Amino acid sequence: MTDIPPSNSAEPQRDLQPSDVPAGATRRSVIAALGGATLGVAALGLAATQATADTQTTADTEHRAAAQQAAACVLTPEQTEGPYYLDLETVRKDITEGKAGAPLTLRVSVVDAATCAPLPRTAVDIWHCDALGVYSGYVAGGSTPDTTFLRGVQLTDSAGVAEFTTVYPGWYVGRALHIHVKTHAGGTVSNGTYHGGHVSHTGQLYFPEAYNSRIAALSPYRNNTATRTLNARDGIYRNGGSATLLTLTQAGSDLGKGVTGTVVLGIDPAATP
Repeated sequence: MTDIPPSNSAEPQRDLQPSDVPAGATRRSVIAALGGATLGVAALGLAATQATADTQTTADTEHRAAAQQAAACVLTPEQTEGPYYLDLETVRKDITEGKAGAPLTLRVSVVDAATCAPLPRTAVDIWHCDALGVYSGYVAGGSTPDTTFLRGVQLTDSAGVAEFTTVYPGWYVGRALHIHVKTHAGGTVSNGTYHGGHVSHTGQLYFPEAYNSRIAALSPYRNNTATRTLNARDGIYRNGGSATLLTLTQAGSDLGKGVTGTVVLGIDPAATP
């Protein structure tokens, strides 16, 4: 009788022959043996397929992460400071001062456009209008420096993130909904105010129109009588504004309960634009 070669034999595999069946073997034991061999081969094939799928999934995840990181490393376009800037440099997280509107938690991540590294201790300076399109310090077209609502500075943390508590801005004639932003590098904080350093970026942040339309129907925004300008019709937005379009996450089913907005600014910390 011909011996069945061991599993680690270098001989090529062949079909089981009648002469390969040991004497006294029953039909059931032969079928069980064949079935076990088949299941073993199938299990090996399944394991190989799963390993390939896991490798592909890991590769896809790493590719997406690399793509997102590369996108964050693009130098964010500069945009106009606008006519409503006040050099108050007040360091505070909550800038609402009781202003009505849908709550907005704003998280600005600042990274080095050349290295993708987060930039801690960078001062992020923001200012924007209220629901009716009014800026503090410029009420009714006149200078009123005693008002400071919706203005403030926060320093980025070790991850390069600065967070503000504010409200969703309104709008005024000729402009889409936006938030002004500056970043400052090299300064210090004393007595609640940011001092020194230099401006490393000036820009504006924008909101998705799908949210803007819904916000406009809420109180107090619906009392704003100015014609609302869409992003696509705002000349400043068209000059690079899509790079700083906020990613919004709604807090719940009721938009009036608020949203969280996130954005990444890729800057040159040594620049003095």
